[in-house]
Amino acid sequence: MNIKFLLASIIGLLFGIIISIITILILNKRKDNEAEDIIKKAKKDADNYKKNSILELKDEQYKLKQEFEKELKEKKSEYKEQEERLQLREDSINKRDQILQDRENLLTDKENNINNRQKEIQKMEDKANSIIKQELEKLEEISSFSKEQARELIMEKVKETMNKEIATYIKETEQEAKLNADKKAKNLLVSSMQKYSQDVTNEVTVSVINLPNDDMKGRLIGREGRNIRTIEAVTGVDLIIDDTPEAIVISSFDPLRREIAKVTIENLIKDGRIHPGRIEEIYDKVCEEFKSKIIEKGQEAVFELGLANVDAGLIEYIGKLYFRTSYGQNVLKHSIEVAQLAGIMAGEIGENIMLAKRAGLLHDIGKSIDFEIEGSHVDIGADLAKKYGEDDVVINTILSHHGDCEATSIIASLVQIADTISAARPGARNDSLENYIKRLQQLEEIANNFDGIEKSYAVQAGRELRVIVKPEEIDELSSVKLARDIKDKIEDTMQYPGTIKVIIIRETRVVEEAK
Repeated sequence: MNIKFLLASIIGLLFGIIISIITILILNKRKDNEAEDIIKKAKKDADNYKKNSILELKDEQYKLKQEFEKELKEKKSEYKEQEERLQLREDSINKRDQILQDRENLLTDKENNINNRQKEIQKMEDKANSIIKQELEKLEEISSFSKEQARELIMEKVKETMNKEIATYIKETEQEAKLNADKKAKNLLVSSMQKYSQDVTNEVTVSVINLPNDDMKGRLIGREGRNIRTIEAVTGVDLIIDDTPEAIVISSFDPLRREIAKVTIENLIKDGRIHPGRIEEIYDKVCEEFKSKIIEKGQEAVFELGLANVDAGLIEYIGKLYFRTSYGQNVLKHSIEVAQLAGIMAGEIGENIMLAKRAGLLHDIGKSIDFEIEGSHVDIGADLAKKYGEDDVVINTILSHHGDCEATSIIASLVQIADTISAARPGARNDSLENYIKRLQQLEEIANNFDGIEKSYAVQAGRELRVIVKPEEIDELSSVKLARDIKDKIEDTMQYPGTIKVIIIRETRVVEEAK
């Protein structure tokens, strides 16, 4: 009984051990399978992560490549534009040099031709004088009548004839003057005043802005020049930034646009925030301020002259003249001055004072927009006057104040005179040293081209020309004619402010020494 129980126990124990071993083997195998599954999954995840990383890397690389190519393309385009601009400037300079060289050659040829022609004329004149002298000698021999006797006889007969004609002319003129005294007085007064008239014009094309420091130049240029390009595009001016310390230059033929750009840049410098958006914002603000200022200036001018019924659109054009200069003279102040002068002269001779002031104020109105549309300021001004229904006298004044057409009224002539007086008065306009020297040289050259001139000197800042003649060639009566000829030549060939006095100096010196 015990043996059977023992055997059964041993068998059961063995069976349990076998089952345990089998169970352990099965569990180990399952763990191996799970480990393999985990490893496979990890490998799969790693491969997927690797593929995704590679794709992301390639995508990032492509984006960087696109951005680099875009930036490179922009820089190439910018460099190409700069190169084209420099090439155009170089071509322009070369062309200008060639034109100047051709002009110099042409002037040299003309001078040589003139000198040769003068020599030929002198030879012909000497020959003619010799022939005339021979003929006179023959005539004296034939007629037995000397040259002096013949001259005295002719002069007596001419004197008698001319005295009768002069007396008759004076009598007829006096009768005609009595019939047209008032009209003649006005025309004579205007004619005498017109002898003072000359016109001069010059334009200022640049403005200088002072900077707090040279670092501001870099800020105005901006990254890759974006700020300076924006300023030039928005304001329509050229911004010149060079080596001049703490200063930049604005260049434009439109004075109003140049002034707006100047104020815009000054406000940007004060604000400190310089970028394209801020530039456009300040520019729009400055434009609005200037529009109000233009209307205000126009209204002030009309009020100062006491004019009525001036169209609001015309007032804006009048205000724009405040930002226009002519030879350094403010055009609006010049127009007001012309209006005042014309009104005073109109009152003196009994003409319409207010119409004269109106014509004087509007005579240069075309200069307010002559940089915006084609044509001279005379034609533009006449079109504006017609557009706003101005009087025919005002329109004719605008058209005739520079002599482009004939003045049809006394007021038009008065405005022309007032315009010249305002421009020519001392201190009204600036003159460059180059123009001043050229005027002096031209004055002396005109005098020296006449025969019998020893020397000539332009003095009193070009307002007086002193001419020293050769006494053996120019007598007293010839001096009078010579002075008039020189005066006529100056009036025909030169433009100058004010008047020029021509003085002929003839001197004979006889020197003897007692030994």
